[in-house]
Amino acid sequence: MEFLLDLGLFLAKTVTIVVAIVVVIGVIVSAGLKNKHQQQSGQIQVSSLSDELDDLEDDVRQETMSKDEYKQYHKAKKEQDKKQQKARKKQLKKSDDESSSTEKSRLFVIDFDGDIQASSVENLREEVTAVLSVANEKDEVLIRLESAGGMVHSYGLAASQLERVRRNGLKLHVAVDKVAASGGYMMACIGEHIMAAPFAIIGSIGVLGQLPNFSRLLKHNKIDYEQHTAGEFKRTLTMFGENNDKAREKFREELEQTHVLFKEFIQQNRADLDIDKVATGEHWYGTQAKALNLVDEIKTSDDFVVERAKQGDVFKVKYEIKKPLSERLPLAIFGSLQNSLLSFLQKADTHKMFK
Repeated sequence: MEFLLDLGLFLAKTVTIVVAIVVVIGVIVSAGLKNKHQQQSGQIQVSSLSDELDDLEDDVRQETMSKDEYKQYHKAKKEQDKKQQKARKKQLKKSDDESSSTEKSRLFVIDFDGDIQASSVENLREEVTAVLSVANEKDEVLIRLESAGGMVHSYGLAASQLERVRRNGLKLHVAVDKVAASGGYMMACIGEHIMAAPFAIIGSIGVLGQLPNFSRLLKHNKIDYEQHTAGEFKRTLTMFGENNDKAREKFREELEQTHVLFKEFIQQNRADLDIDKVATGEHWYGTQAKALNLVDEIKTSDDFVVERAKQGDVFKVKYEIKKPLSERLPLAIFGSLQNSLLSFLQKADTHKMFK
């Protein structure tokens, strides 16, 4: 009886929650329909990686040093910081020409995590624009790139965003910790300096096109399919109609043309590369890619950032679009419902165990 009471109480709570969810979703959908034509706004977030590394070092020293040692270290660090601040003030008092000659370069870090559609390109274009609006000729940019490639036109646009950095006279570094293949390498080759982790996957300079064909399945189920086009090659291969050799030949021709453009683009950006040797669609690990001149150095992005933080200021630039309430609230509600269900099932299992 106790178990049945618990079950009834749980069902009552569930019904209440479901009704509340329906009401809330109705309100959210209504609000979403009113604002569906409004563009989601985002904002640029800039954080100092130099300060983060300093804080990390300070935390470790505090835990590993004695109190007296840490006090002496902290005192010496404060004095050093004061000297640096005074030096900066002196630079600000100098003329613009003198100050620019002694000013240290800054490194701006941008992360790009690519999917098949290169969805992050929308954020990348905002991040690049933000950096270019404040950078001077001495500043440099690091792209921490992770992508296995995807759609040609999407990655072409992503590569064009990196070309903007080069055209504005800034040195562009590219760091590949895991993978930069196909469209990912199309982006990477823009960099003046490409570094990769020893086992990062590099290359895959090729083009792929594939699709299933359901024409026999449709015929088996007596389903007719019609496709009408104006222009002989408006469509080549199709998923539902019968394909012929002429369509296949045209499709392969288009793939080959894309591959030629891909190779020419890489050759323009890495003139010393033996493009015929590496443009076979194969991929290599970092150390192999270094031997083939696909990358310039074996190094992780962490090592590079730490090195540069000792030389000057390092800033991470990120563009974020806040999800509207209509997207965040339903997830929170369903998460709460899931937790309630799991809690009830755990109680039910315990009830059975002790009965």
